[in-house]
Amino acid sequence: MAKGTRNAVIGIIAFIVVFLLIFSYVKGTYNTFVTLDESVKASWAQVENQLQRRFDLIPNLVETVKGFARQEKEVFIGVTEARSKVAGAGNIPEKIKANNELTGALSRLLLVVERYPDIKSNQNFIRLQDELAGTENRIAVERRRYNEMVKTYNVRIRTFPANIFAGVFGFGKATFFEVPDTAKTAPKVTF
Repeated sequence: MAKGTRNAVIGIIAFIVVFLLIFSYVKGTYNTFVTLDESVKASWAQVENQLQRRFDLIPNLVETVKGFARQEKEVFIGVTEARSKVAGAGNIPEKIKANNELTGALSRLLLVVERYPDIKSNQNFIRLQDELAGTENRIAVERRRYNEMVKTYNVRIRTFPANIFAGVFGFGKATFFEVPDTAKTAPKVTF
């Protein structure tokens, strides 16, 4: 084989090897993005399952409290409005905002309960409050898992050189489920 032909063959082989390495990296990176994106979606679905459970408990809780505290109309209206915002939320950031508002409205409802000792001894209310507390714990766990998955995904799509491919393939940052500022201050209970 002539020296020129041998160099051409070596060049072609080198080109093919480099091409295959780049192709493998891009394919692996893309598949990782897809896997992480689906994991974020699955984690969000678990959060939504728990949010729906809370959403379904609220009417029963409100009706039980209403029977004892009819004069607390503003609180009931606030819970109802917040609940309807949750039902109307479309995308993840809207759902997070609406559920944070619902959390605030529920905390105001539970403050009303503190003013009426008869409610706290009602068996139906106790059962509903226990279910709500359990659901809130589940929401916290699923929210933590979701945020961990969002962090993993966001870090991956922002690191170099994967960030180049993330932009090319249209993978954008996912939204964290953050606690609203209002939840960071303790509610005041007055008797």
